[in-house]
Amino acid sequence: MIRYALKCDQAHAFEAWFGSSTDYDDQAARGLVECPFCGSHAVEKAIMAPAVNGARKADPASDVAAKMQTMMMAAAREVRAHVEANFDYVGDAFAREARDIHEGRSEKREIYGEATPAEVKKLKDDGVPVSALPAAPVDPAKVN
Repeated sequence: MIRYALKCDQAHAFEAWFGSSTDYDDQAARGLVECPFCGSHAVEKAIMAPAVNGARKADPASDVAAKMQTMMMAAAREVRAHVEANFDYVGDAFAREARDIHEGRSEKREIYGEATPAEVKKLKDDGVPVSALPAAPVDPAKVN
């Protein structure tokens, strides 16, 4: 496994794990690497310092970063659970239904579902308020 620091064209910084550097290259070329903040597929590797194990004591800043990551993952889980419990799932009809609600052709309600990056861009260009739902965080107990 290899961890990359990544950034999108909207300057969002995030990390992702890949089986190998060729896995990243392949997935990026096929448009499968996506910013978790805005959904952009214009993602590139960012400068990253290598992780080197040494005899020094742990850096307190890395403890803060680990706590921050844990807190952010918990918040993502809470947001996703709230949406799943309180919003209507409309599947791959999301773009059509969001537009219908926005234009008053359908009852106003909170929805979530699936949309292609092109559909999301078109909705945003047309002033339809949409946002990416945080991905379901991986349960560390279930990772091989």
